[in-house]
Amino acid sequence: MKLTLKFNLVLAGVLAAGFAITALVSYQILQQNARREVIERAGLMMEAALAVRGYTIDEVAPLLRLQMKRDFLPQTVPAYAATQSFNKLREAHKEYSYKEATLNPTNPRDRAVDWEADIIQQFRNGGSQHEIIGVRDTPTGASLYMARPIQIKNPPCLVCHSTVEAAPKTMLARYGNANGFGWKLDEIVGAQIMSVPMEVPVTQARHAFLAFMGSLAAVFVAIVIVLNVMLRLLILQPVARMSAIADDVSRGKMDAPEFDERGRDEIGVLAASFNRMRRSLDKAMKMLDE
Repeated sequence: MKLTLKFNLVLAGVLAAGFAITALVSYQILQQNARREVIERAGLMMEAALAVRGYTIDEVAPLLRLQMKRDFLPQTVPAYAATQSFNKLREAHKEYSYKEATLNPTNPRDRAVDWEADIIQQFRNGGSQHEIIGVRDTPTGASLYMARPIQIKNPPCLVCHSTVEAAPKTMLARYGNANGFGWKLDEIVGAQIMSVPMEVPVTQARHAFLAFMGSLAAVFVAIVIVLNVMLRLLILQPVARMSAIADDVSRGKMDAPEFDERGRDEIGVLAASFNRMRRSLDKAMKMLDE
């Protein structure tokens, strides 16, 4: 096996190991960054929904208090306001969703489906758990969801949700008396659930990974080419010339030119030693001839 082949096999093994380790680490980092980006986006949108709820409670509801005595206005309900505001966003971004899922809602559209009910039960059973983040498969791809509990901490909320007798008649006229009652103070009755698609950031991370690994592969190929050229110019060619001169001398061609000594590297030192040995051999042969 030639030295070039041995060198390239060892080099290929080292580079392949380095390439595999780099691919594994970089892929994990990019995927983690993509997930972190989605979580930050979901958190920002969740805070926007909370801001709408707060605005509704502090500024909208007080202005409509008198009208509420004549007709129930869902615009005064924080959950309704946040949901409607987000639905406007969904007109341009249908892949996003926000829902204030409730086990026993007044408005039927807020009723929790199976997977949402499971999240609510986790909050009800989890004690101090304030946030749940997970990923679920949807028809449009993987979607990350961020959920926070809806807990009754404001006693005025119970006016509409404690008993049918205590609820405003205008609300009963709109929604009936079958749902949305029996809530208790400090009870977790639902969850705010924000769903954000992972397809775009994950695809971007995948493209970045492929671009990075392609660039790294090109660099590795360039390194192999450069090292092979250097190996040939600095080692193989000088050794081949030295071998040819040694072969000529071994056949009695003492007039073969000396090897050109250049540099002070190992090849230069070897060339100097080779030339000294050749001169010593030449002197020894002349002494024998005498």
